Amino acid sequence: MMRKIIGKIIDMVLPPVKAEEASKEADGEAPPKSELKTISLEQLLGGDAPKEPDLRVIGLYSAVEDEKVAELTQALIYLNEVNRLLPEDKEKKPVEFYINTYGGSADDMFALYDVMQTVMEETEIHTIGVGKVMSAGTLLLAAGTKGKRKIGKNCRIMIHNVSSGNFGILPNLANELEAIQRLQEDYIAAMVENTKFTRKKLEKLLNEKVNIYLDAEEAIKYGLADEIM
Repeated sequence: MMRKIIGKIIDMVLPPVKAEEASKEADGEAPPKSELKTISLEQLLGGDAPKEPDLRVIGLYSAVEDEKVAELTQALIYLNEVNRLLPEDKEKKPVEFYINTYGGSADDMFALYDVMQTVMEETEIHTIGVGKVMSAGTLLLAAGTKGKRKIGKNCRIMIHNVSSGNFGILPNLANELEAIQRLQEDYIAAMVENTKFTRKKLEKLLNEKVNIYLDAEEAIKYGLADEIM
């Protein structure tokens, strides 16, 4: 989607070379090169420019890691900016965010989570869980606009404790343990805020099992989603 948007911008900024100019260039009489013009979002939304992107759909079909999170962050910020610059009488459209992931980095999960919270102050994010939504993906699914979070009938949800694979000398391991404990507390707090889990219930589940698997109906029961697709 972002490639299409970027392609449209490039086409608007750099118009195609006319046949006459191409002929002159072939004869060694190249015309003077035109200066590169910049274009703003305000210009994109006015005149003959597209009023808004054709699609407002983004997807996480991979691990929750820095490169993918950076791509999703840029897409969310851009789509939110498009909404922000629309005229007051123009309906602001939500972003549909499809999630299918085994999970990934807790730090990258919180990076995307924080951006989502900021964007949702102006633009709704409708999260849709499909296939598998596990580990770091569960918080992202739950973090969507309440009442607009969907889940596939056959989607599998998995929740577990924050984990770390760090090795090293004892003082470093002690520091890492303290950092992981803080991440675990932040994760539990965010899950409690965005679902129907109480802290007591969630901590009990996390302490009882290594991985907690839920089906679509259980995900709705615990407030990770609002309806089955």
